[in-house]
Amino acid sequence: MRTVIQRVSRASVTIDGKLKSAVGLGLLVLVGIEDADNEQDIDFLVKKIVNLRIFDDENGIMNRSIIEAGGEILCVSQFTLHASTRKGNRPSYIRAAKPDIAVPLYEAFCAALENSLGKPLKTGEFGADMKVELLNDGPVTIIIDSKLKE
Repeated sequence: MRTVIQRVSRASVTIDGKLKSAVGLGLLVLVGIEDADNEQDIDFLVKKIVNLRIFDDENGIMNRSIIEAGGEILCVSQFTLHASTRKGNRPSYIRAAKPDIAVPLYEAFCAALENSLGKPLKTGEFGADMKVELLNDGPVTIIIDSKLKE
């Protein structure tokens, strides 16, 4: 699993011109799933995400987690995170899991993230043509790939 985590002042997902989800202060988490991903990848990423100390403390130092900051999370599936650009100019998405594998893993990831956050998680819609809007705070953007944990 590959994630792009952005600290945001606000973020939202719109589908077919209708607002699906929105958050204020918190994180926008883009997640890409590949066939080799499993529960261990989910556990690793969820623990990392909810404990990342990327929110400012009273001294303006990035020293608080999303939980300590009381923020929200918007989680959006994004198969393009597994794009391969080695050959030619058209990205290949061969490493991205097909929906029969990706959907259950995405749903399990979202459930685990919500459970660890301790409040409702906002999401996009798997496979939909989504318009994602965000105001990156910092900017702070972190990439974590569960296959590169060691």
